[in-house]
This record gives sequence, C-alpha cells and structure tokens, in this order.
Amino acid sequence: MESALAEIKYSKIILGIPGIGVVSAASFPGEIGDPLRFDHPRQISKMAGYNLVEDSSGKSKSGTVISKRGRKNSRNILYQMAMVIVAVNNEMKELYQYLKTRENNPLKKKQALVVISKKIITVIYNLAKKQTEYKAELVLGKYRKNQVKEAA
Repeated sequence: MESALAEIKYSKIILGIPGIGVVSAASFPGEIGDPLRFDHPRQISKMAGYNLVEDSSGKSKSGTVISKRGRKNSRNILYQMAMVIVAVNNEMKELYQYLKTRENNPLKKKQALVVISKKIITVIYNLAKKQTEYKAELVLGKYRKNQVKEAA
C-alpha cells in the first residue's frame, strides 16, 4: 500500500489529515482516481452514492435517504474513514456530536457518520485543489463553527 501511495501526487496531503492512515489514504484515490477530474466535491459524493433522494412509495413520503446508486466500495471506504476520524480528529468529533445533539432535526449515529463522510470528501477535494496542508481551523466554516458553539 505504501508503495502504491507514493505514486499518488496528493498522498502527503491526504495523510496529513488526522485520522487517515496509509490504507485509507491509498484506498480513497484508488477508488475515485484523481479528485481534480471532478468540478465539485458533490460529484464525488454522488459517485459514491451519497446523494439524497426522496424515500417514497405510492402516496407515502417519509423523507430522504442516500441513493446507494454509486460505488459500494467508495461508500465503505468513506464510512470507515469517518468512524476513525470521529474518534481521532477533534474538529470532526465536534461536528459529529453537534449533528447528533442539535435541537432541530438531530441525526442518528449512522446518519451523522454519512455527513462526516461527505465532509471528508470536501476536505480532501479542497486540499488537493489548493495544494495546501490540513489546517484544523479551516475545516469548519464560520457558519458551522457558530452553530457548534451555540449548541454547546
């Protein structure tokens, strides 16, 4: 894995994110390829099957679920990365706790991990695009930081 990871030009950037190890760092680009071939991180999450669709049958509409129409391996890799990152990375841990305990529409544990998975995609995409290293203070935007502070 390490030798394959050395061939990826964004490997040091991905490994710089706390909670991402060699196996995850090699698996993610191995599954999606070059992240910069996409115009937006939403395209990567859609390819993984993380886009939201309406959950309805007949006349009943019960909300939204992830489509699961994308690559199962991508979802698996991202979900496993999310579980580790939530345990190790302080910013993602704060976001995860906020999503589970917020007043309006609190998420279940697995739903919150899906949101974290999508956040991982966004972070990796933006770091690769800007060719910068991971900075903890930039992970959550001003709006999300205010939400987390107000909830605490």
